[in-house]
Amino acid sequence: MKMGQNVSAIGTILDELYPEQPIPLDHRDPYTFLVAVMLSAQTTDKKVNQVTPSLFDRADTPEKMANLEVDEIREIIREIGLAPTKAKNLKKMAEQLIDLHSGVVPRTFEELEELAGVGHKTASVVMVQAFGVPAFPVDTHIHRLAKRWGLSEGRNVVQVERDLKALFPEDEWKRRHLQIIFFGREYCPARGHNLEECPICSLI
Repeated sequence: MKMGQNVSAIGTILDELYPEQPIPLDHRDPYTFLVAVMLSAQTTDKKVNQVTPSLFDRADTPEKMANLEVDEIREIIREIGLAPTKAKNLKKMAEQLIDLHSGVVPRTFEELEELAGVGHKTASVVMVQAFGVPAFPVDTHIHRLAKRWGLSEGRNVVQVERDLKALFPEDEWKRRHLQIIFFGREYCPARGHNLEECPICSLI
């Protein structure tokens, strides 16, 4: 298949398999979503969802989070990977929201990326899922599948994101981001992958 045909075929299969794309991280509003996304780095969504109920009961606003000690936050999220660093970032991020944004999660990439513990991928996830702003966040699943499917030779997430944005229409970015993640987990794992049984790899 040519690249355009590949992209079209991939999109068709993803839409058939995942017509709905529920956000996998439990949250209550943009602030709690930002917190959940920050916690999800190098940790499964399932583990994050196990930890956040207790955290949000204590600190579901920037003001409440800022009032907690770092040690308290770390104890609540101790089962999460990189808990010590994430605890420090959560408190600092909450303080920044209060000091710089009146306690409201900003709606620009630049302002989000200035917050402690918020990189480009986290900012992109928040912008597209919480605020509906077109973005194509690239995580490890998407980076791996983009290369496996011949959609990008990018060596880093910035290059892969650029390539995917060029291949898929902007109004598809939001759902493709989640669909590819779901597909990678269910059908296209990094190890023990059967090309012949994979609905997409078997075609392209």
